[in-house]
Amino acid sequence: MLTLYFSPGACSLASHIGLEESGAAYEAKPVLLAKQQQRTEGYLKINPRGKVPSLDADGKILVENTAILTYLARRFPEKKLMPSDPLEEARCIATMCWFSSIVHPSFQRCMRPERFADSEAAHAAVKENGRKSFWANCQEINSMIEGHDWIMGRDFTVVDGYALVFYGWGLRGGFLMKELGAYTAWQERIMNRPTVRKTVESEQSVATA
Repeated sequence: MLTLYFSPGACSLASHIGLEESGAAYEAKPVLLAKQQQRTEGYLKINPRGKVPSLDADGKILVENTAILTYLARRFPEKKLMPSDPLEEARCIATMCWFSSIVHPSFQRCMRPERFADSEAAHAAVKENGRKSFWANCQEINSMIEGHDWIMGRDFTVVDGYALVFYGWGLRGGFLMKELGAYTAWQERIMNRPTVRKTVESEQSVATA
């Protein structure tokens, strides 16, 4: 049995989409960051770092989107969630590592500068640098998509579900995402996938409950 712990609006959307795309039976359990539920004793027993996503895979816990999505792609190879060619698979993993180590933190600097500087006087500069970095990262994603249907080229992969996180965050943060033509066309394309639309709508229903 697979159980995903997620929070609406968080990067865990990537793993949630990956699970839905896998076609596997799973349970999705919300851990509401806005209510600090990731800090509860019960959840810290699942993930001592107090982060989402976490995946309970038959009693074993897996954390971090890149690890979860790689696991799902390899466990369900018939779904072709990553290329079978080792080099192309490695390119997918490298892109997800960039998402988690560079793109994600750049947005955090925009929204939560206090995590990156103790001095309140430094928060404005941290936030501004974060906005510049995040926008540059979104422009790079836009360039990756140009001339292709999907992030990695011709075929949909788990990388695409991960990239949807940042388009949504960009809109939330007031970035002019519509100026990124390829990224915007891609966003419309991915939202037309029934699995993606179902996942996004289910998370929205949790957020507004």
